[in-house]
Amino acid sequence: MTIPPARRVLPGVLAALLSCLLVLLTGCSHSGGGTGGTRTGGTSGKQAAGAPDWTRGMPTVPAGRLPAQARETLRLIDAGGPFPYPKDGVVFGNRERRLPAHRRGYYHEYTVPTPGSKDRGARRLVTGDGRETFYSEDHYRTFKAVLR
Repeated sequence: MTIPPARRVLPGVLAALLSCLLVLLTGCSHSGGGTGGTRTGGTSGKQAAGAPDWTRGMPTVPAGRLPAQARETLRLIDAGGPFPYPKDGVVFGNRERRLPAHRRGYYHEYTVPTPGSKDRGARRLVTGDGRETFYSEDHYRTFKAVLR
């Protein structure tokens, strides 16, 4: 018994289509370059598709997905205070060079309270003169660009 050519080709075509679909789905869910991860901009903190140029490829997070304390700090920043910590609003020097380079005085930092912490904790929001906002939950080791 001979197998018609279509039956011999079909498994190979299906395998190729499934392989292409897998590559396509994997390629769409991961960004190229050093940031890796999904491009959804969700709580995973990865680069969002269509993110503003000032994010420069860094991980992003929508403001609405920040912890409640960070959202409250954003509200205080937008209102011009009052701030609960004396150091809120001081110049952030960007000594770690994790944010895009700008002149001294461009960035300002604000404390994001950490529940249960006896001091200011490690969480901060940093704003730029161009209305950029960055969130760090590990005292400036890493940042996420906040999409507002």
